[in-house]
Amino acid sequence: MTVPPDGSPSPSPMLIFIRSVVFNALFYLTLIVMCVLALPTMLLPYRYLIGMAKLWARISLWLLRIVCGVGFELRGAEHLPKGALLMAAKHQSMWETFVLLLLLDDPVYILKRELMWIPVFGWFTWKAGMVSVDRGKGTRALAAMMQRARQELARGRQIIIFPEGTRRAPGAEPRYKNGVAHLYAALGVPCVPVALNSGLFWPRRSLMRYPGTIVVEVLPAIAPGLDRDAFFAELQQAIEPASAALIAEGRRQRQF
Repeated sequence: MTVPPDGSPSPSPMLIFIRSVVFNALFYLTLIVMCVLALPTMLLPYRYLIGMAKLWARISLWLLRIVCGVGFELRGAEHLPKGALLMAAKHQSMWETFVLLLLLDDPVYILKRELMWIPVFGWFTWKAGMVSVDRGKGTRALAAMMQRARQELARGRQIIIFPEGTRRAPGAEPRYKNGVAHLYAALGVPCVPVALNSGLFWPRRSLMRYPGTIVVEVLPAIAPGLDRDAFFAELQQAIEPASAALIAEGRRQRQF
């Protein structure tokens, strides 16, 4: 599954800026339109809403490629097991928050509770069965998160979590939270680590979108049954070197 960039000569910084502004306008306009079109799905089974979200993700990838010359390459798709699983992904950008939807049949995100308070968007996250975490409640939040995750796994769904809890710049020191280890221990399903380099081309807290190819690498699944400490170490040992290699690869193709 590869969507290459347009192959044109490296654009000037001003052209990159103009394209980024155009893309962001189209991206958020498309989001608004899709939210309006998706309103009837509130009365339908949640899978219709997931289908609309995946359509929006595909449109967004197409806009990103056409307007900004940012492509997408998926590696390691063969490492995705069928059925219920836990996916633990590196988090560098907003990009992966919608693209990872396309890798799984019936995905569920672990997200902070405040996102569910956003009008319309919050309704959709509730309808789609997303699992919210109230970070202010400590261990009670963990217990509630695991209970909800179990409910969704029982339906054969796939849980997506960003173990660092927030976006981190490419190459920044990793800061994994213990929540992913507690979730792994409680759920008893394979955990699929995911490395990526999206932050090079869609930086956090920036409107710039730099041309190149974002690579997502699905790594071999970690089987259930490890103790929490062993799992926590193995997860980081899988994701961090792979992400570092992808970042180095991405930096070599950036010529701006």
